[in-house]
Amino acid sequence: MIRKTLLASCIAMMLNASANGATVDEEIAALKARIDQLESEKVSPKSEVEETKDNSIKFGGAARFQYTYTDYDEKNEDRGGDLDFDLFRIDVDGNVGDVLFSAQYRWFQYMNVIHHAWVGYDFDENQQGKIGVTQVPFGILTYASNSYFFSSNFYLGLEDDYDLGLNYTYKSDANRLDLAFYKNDELGGLDGYVSDRSDRYAYDVVGVRLDGEGIYDVPTLEAGETNTFNARYVHNFMFDDVSLELGMSAQAGQLEIASDQDGDHFSGAVHGVVNYDRWNLKLQYTGYEYDVDGMDVEQMVVGAYGFYDSIPAEASSYIANIAYSLPVKIGPISNLTFYNDYSLVTDKSADLEDTFMNVTGVAITAGGLYTYVDFVVAENQPFIGGSMAGDGEVNKRVNINFGYYF
Repeated sequence: MIRKTLLASCIAMMLNASANGATVDEEIAALKARIDQLESEKVSPKSEVEETKDNSIKFGGAARFQYTYTDYDEKNEDRGGDLDFDLFRIDVDGNVGDVLFSAQYRWFQYMNVIHHAWVGYDFDENQQGKIGVTQVPFGILTYASNSYFFSSNFYLGLEDDYDLGLNYTYKSDANRLDLAFYKNDELGGLDGYVSDRSDRYAYDVVGVRLDGEGIYDVPTLEAGETNTFNARYVHNFMFDDVSLELGMSAQAGQLEIASDQDGDHFSGAVHGVVNYDRWNLKLQYTGYEYDVDGMDVEQMVVGAYGFYDSIPAEASSYIANIAYSLPVKIGPISNLTFYNDYSLVTDKSADLEDTFMNVTGVAITAGGLYTYVDFVVAENQPFIGGSMAGDGEVNKRVNINFGYYF
């Protein structure tokens, strides 16, 4: 628009100057004056209304469905598998002035849960603060996995976990630092006003597993994480066509026990992520431990997805995932991401048997439709016929989860 205005002004002034017998120098001087005026208008400060950051709100969501075929459920096998409703969710994101906000709520067949809900503020282009239910900065973000089933760390509460507290993030091209303090889990901890502490999206410790209790029993001695501090640092390297992310994470906090005993927990991880052309490699080592004063604790109780489970009070885990992204044009399909995710949980307390899970699959992108096709082979893995505290056989599962995102 400025260019068109300048051109029109130039032509008009030249015609006017010619009619009045002005010299070329006078014409040029007049044109320069007009250009200066227009450029001044172009870069002049915005009005008070223009300077005010626009308020915005954006709604989104998804509806997902799932087909499952397993070799550890005879009835499922006899039916040739099952097709079930998975979830419906609503996302809300936006800002009111300089204050940012984001929230997501999920409806399952058997529970309704908050996924995240926070408000935030950008201190500058590199720094951001948040308060609310936020993702815990630990290990590879956003996910230490490619498949629908995450890694085994998810079922230990160490991948894609969400708790209630404060977050600070500093991010530049080469570095990222995350610091966080969580008062308790997303349901309010031990004193949270909820009817069922197992109705949650992310796994959290909800009790101490006592002798004589079953793996899936409701805990007799309740517990909850509180006053947890997180620190995560990542450095990015660039080597021609290869990018390398190296990071370390630490998490430490207290355990609130219903018997008024004290406890604490600690987790640490180191990770690396390599991207080359269409290839992606994720590697991570994690170690964690839970302690309760005056007790020789060997297992803890976790809750999520409407049931209770048991995990070792101490263990180490290893993650090794590889993926290949292939752009395609097959009808509405625009991308295929092939992957193999491997998890191993070992060195468990109480000499519990190791857990492993291997997921081979492909993620299919077709407009707003996103589909996971997974073949899972696992032992002592939740949702694959086992438990982290179990001693079972190797099980297999074919899983197709498809959802429309809007």
